[in-house]
Amino acid sequence: MQKTDLQPTSDTIPNQIAVDETVIRVTGERCWLYAAVNPATNEFLHSQLFQALTTQLTLLFFRDLREKQQVEQATFLVDEAHHLQTALTRLGLRFQYIRHGNRNSVERVFREVKRRTSSFSNAFRNVELETAESWLQACAVWHNSCQT
Repeated sequence: MQKTDLQPTSDTIPNQIAVDETVIRVTGERCWLYAAVNPATNEFLHSQLFQALTTQLTLLFFRDLREKQQVEQATFLVDEAHHLQTALTRLGLRFQYIRHGNRNSVERVFREVKRRTSSFSNAFRNVELETAESWLQACAVWHNSCQT
């Protein structure tokens, strides 16, 4: 079976990008799902699943996002999480700390992801992290197709 790249794609260049992470369980272990969302469209721009929460992994997330999307001119909307702010500063990307407003779009998307992962929690038992990440990325592509 050939593996496909399930990361969301977008032709738009967003002015703002809402970024956050949330904890989900994979095979009983805590994992951190990072997501970047275009608040104007509520579309996923990028998502990635990690087994730990570190600045280095946050840097990896932003580097991968930058490879796939045109984000150099965007302002990243983040919460008070220091690892997000530190990674963006190291990469020379603009960010704004914001508690509500456009950053809430990523929270709405996370609520939907958590609803789906809890509904399909059996799918996350006895699976590898890579399998769970592929499933989540497929959900992001599906989510984006429903936004248009």
